[in-house]
Amino acid sequence: MNRSEIIDLRSDTVTRPSAAMRAAMHAAEVGDDVYGDDPSVNRLQDYAADRFGYEAALWFPTGTQSNLAALMSHCGRGDEMIVGQDAHTYRYEQGGAAVLGSIQPQPLVNQPDGSLALADIAAAIKPDDLHFARTRLLALENTIGGKVLPPTYVRDATLFAKSRGLATHLDGARLMNAVIASGQSEREAVAGFDSLSLCLSKGLGAPAGSLLFGAKPLIANAKRWRKALGGGLRQAGVYAAAGLHALEHQVARLAEDHDNAVHLAAGLAALGLNVEPVQTNMVFVEIAQEDLAALKLYLPEQGVIASLGTRTRLVTHLDAPRDKIDTALAAFGRYYAVKQHATATYRAAASPAAGGLPPGLAELYSGMR
Repeated sequence: MNRSEIIDLRSDTVTRPSAAMRAAMHAAEVGDDVYGDDPSVNRLQDYAADRFGYEAALWFPTGTQSNLAALMSHCGRGDEMIVGQDAHTYRYEQGGAAVLGSIQPQPLVNQPDGSLALADIAAAIKPDDLHFARTRLLALENTIGGKVLPPTYVRDATLFAKSRGLATHLDGARLMNAVIASGQSEREAVAGFDSLSLCLSKGLGAPAGSLLFGAKPLIANAKRWRKALGGGLRQAGVYAAAGLHALEHQVARLAEDHDNAVHLAAGLAALGLNVEPVQTNMVFVEIAQEDLAALKLYLPEQGVIASLGTRTRLVTHLDAPRDKIDTALAAFGRYYAVKQHATATYRAAASPAAGGLPPGLAELYSGMR
């Protein structure tokens, strides 16, 4: 099967640069960014800082590195950050804050909407006592699990953190999805956060790169940590040009991904599957254990790639337009139509009137009952 025909719903990280983005990368002016001489990187950083309302911005190769440098800039060795148990910085970044930053995470249970209860945050803040780690930072994520943090909650949480002397960091890997879904302006969505990590790949479609935003002293500190973490790239302008193109041309189109996710969810629900409400570009659907093995074989044969589990996440993106979503839904539909037919056939054959199935076949088809 041709690569362009494959429908990859594992993540929006699988997106590839568009022709226009490739052209921008090809034409990028470059220099040595470690010396601060790359004009494309500098242009991106200045443009983005002004757009989001921060004093400065710094380009990073990855969002994981951007988040880690931010945490290490806010917290010293032995300091503590409050973070959600489902947050990427806690769950999916190999414990980098603890391993490399000597930062103690205090994970809290995320509420159903992705937030951290203010009462839980308050209870987690350590007293000023030499027996305890010093609580320095509240780290939130927007979006989280495809959900947009309610704007009123973000305002209340950041104000509360400041009232208790905590800095605030936002992992905004998919912040622009939150902006599109909520109708907020970009500056409104990040108000109250001392630092922001924004991914330029994923739904925005750049091949690599994230931006860290903050006050000039924090960004200067983060630049030192970036070098220590191996993120000091030389002619990074080819990546910066892709990121600038993404911010200038590929933000509004995220609404298409959201619409496609709603369409995908509705189609799966029509097949009788349990689907969680959709807010952005992620669809979470329940797949019966008995169907997993067969679907893992069948869907790739139909050109559909997905990370299947009993709670499956399907992600829409710029390389999965509506026609590909419909093709994926047709593949799911064929599977469940065959299953329904096989189940009906089994039930008819197993009925007392038909004499029942031989013991071997009864055991083989027991999952269809």
